[in-house]
Amino acid sequence: MKTFILFALVVCVYQPVSAGYGFAGKSLIFSTKTDNSYVRLYPSRWPSLSAFTLCLRAASEESRGYGLFSYATPRTYNELLIWSSNEELCLYLGGTIVKFSLPKMNALLRHICVTWESEEGLVTFWVNGERTVQKAGKKGGTVLGGGSIILGQEQDSVGGAFDIRQSFVGEITDVNMWNHVLPACKIKAVSQGYYSAEGNIIDWAKIHFTVKGKVKIKNSNDCSSQNIFPQPVG
Repeated sequence: MKTFILFALVVCVYQPVSAGYGFAGKSLIFSTKTDNSYVRLYPSRWPSLSAFTLCLRAASEESRGYGLFSYATPRTYNELLIWSSNEELCLYLGGTIVKFSLPKMNALLRHICVTWESEEGLVTFWVNGERTVQKAGKKGGTVLGGGSIILGQEQDSVGGAFDIRQSFVGEITDVNMWNHVLPACKIKAVSQGYYSAEGNIIDWAKIHFTVKGKVKIKNSNDCSSQNIFPQPVG
C-alpha cells in the first residue's frame, strides 16, 4: 500500500519537459497562472555584458505584477529582469531598479526593447519603436554571464523558486538579445519587421530551449515586411 501511494504521488506532481531548437514564426502561450510552467532558453554563449539590447513582443491582460524576462545568476536572482506592474515597466540589474511610467499592458501585442550600457549607465525602453526618456542605471557595472534565462516565471533562485503570484499569463514571442546597444533606427526597424532581428546572444529563430508544464507553442500569425515585400529572386 505504501508503495502504491508513493507511486501515485509521483505521477500527480510530475510535469513533462520537452526540448527543441528555434521558435521562428512561433509564440509562447501561457494560458493560466502556475508556479511550474515555463520556458528556459539556452544561448550558445552568454559572456559577461557591459551593454545590451533586449527585445520581445508580449501581451497580457493581468493587472498584477509579473516578469517578462528573468535572468538569474548565483550572484543575484535579478541579474537582469524585465518586470511589468500596472502602468510601469522596470529593469532590474541586480540591486539597481530603473522604473518607467508607461501605458498598462493589454491584449494587444506590443514590441518592447530595453537598452543599457555600462559606461554612462543609461537605460532606455522602447515601445513599438517609440523611445522613453533615458535614465541613469547601473553605471560601471556588468551583467554576469552563464546564468539561467526563464520566460513565464520570475526566478527567486537560479532556475527555480517560482511564485504563482508573479507568473506570466499571456503571449510572448520574438525574444532577441544583442551584446551592444542597437542604433535607434534599427530598433524602430526591428519593431516594424523591417530589420532582421537575429540577436547575437539570443536569436529567437535558433535558440535551444526546454518547455515545462502548461505552455503552448503556436504560430504567431504575424505579418512581417518580408511577407509584404518579398526579396527578388535571381
